[in-house]
Amino acid sequence: MNANIACLPGDGIGPEVVDAAKVVLDAVGDAFGHQFILQNYPIGGGAIDLYGNALPDFTLEACLDADAVLLGAVGGPKWDSPDALVRPEQGLLAIRKGLNLFANLRPVKPHAKLLSASPLKSEKLIGVDLIFVRELTSGIYFGTPKERRNINGEEMAVDTMSYTTGEIQRVSRLAFELARQRRKKVTSIDKANVLESSRLWRKVVSQVGSEYPDVALEHILVDAAAMYLLSKPASFDVLVTENMFGDILTDEASVLTGSMGNLPSASIGDGLNKFGKPRGLYEPIHGSAPDIAGKGVANPIGTVLSAALMLRYSFGLENEALLIEKAVSQAIEQGALTADLGGNYTTSAMIQAILQQFSESISAYE
Repeated sequence: MNANIACLPGDGIGPEVVDAAKVVLDAVGDAFGHQFILQNYPIGGGAIDLYGNALPDFTLEACLDADAVLLGAVGGPKWDSPDALVRPEQGLLAIRKGLNLFANLRPVKPHAKLLSASPLKSEKLIGVDLIFVRELTSGIYFGTPKERRNINGEEMAVDTMSYTTGEIQRVSRLAFELARQRRKKVTSIDKANVLESSRLWRKVVSQVGSEYPDVALEHILVDAAAMYLLSKPASFDVLVTENMFGDILTDEASVLTGSMGNLPSASIGDGLNKFGKPRGLYEPIHGSAPDIAGKGVANPIGTVLSAALMLRYSFGLENEALLIEKAVSQAIEQGALTADLGGNYTTSAMIQAILQQFSESISAYE
């Protein structure tokens, strides 16, 4: 396989964790005869400094031409002013919209070795294996009007949450298809007791659910879902929700694994690459962590596992994806832990531990 991957390192620890994932992808290529062509492009705060735009046109064009996109993180104190007209996060929203990445998949499965790293009691984490399907290109982040107004001498801000039937159908159908491959349960999360957009959400998800009689469907209000994620997380299988709720709840769910640095994500849509697979965007769910940027101590696991999702969804390389996931799991089992997990491994040492386990798996595989 010869695949072109657009890499968007971004800000803070983004370049460090993307470089770490590149090392693992190179090892996969060497072991299986694949060629991954990895080219960097600017996004986020660094792109603002150089081009005045969080997502330069040439970056978006490169991503549209690529077979998949690997992203690090964006943002930092330098660009955090609430009055800034151009913000790093605008680059994320623009690339999601530009690539029509309407669904973000975030798997959450705590490692047995890390149960004590979570603030939850270990018994709460037994059997947790869930995946969020977050709608990604609509809702309050994209609705219009989005503006500030002066009303009777006061400044007022307006954000609009809106959804169409088609936008809800496509993301909920993806959730039901995933559930069919798992434990056949979908939990739809909304705020239908208050929001009109959520009432439409619940109606449409129920209609789509009727097409999947083999999959159980439950509806939960977002505030209750936030509580159940901490009190009975093992009860969930596939969770589908709108953009903002998904953003918040998936960060909450990261505590189940012990660190946000462990969690990968895959953003996919209906655009296909030259292999006939989704041209997805893959990134860890953590932020740019400017406080540790450049210190070589960032946890690369979320980015490495995001690369595994890339191999699975954008390239159809299931075996290679499983070997990476196995190598990460075994490295953790052997005690390779970065500072956020209570260990003292550097980013480089963590990658070497993963590569060692990968190499041993390849030897056994051969």
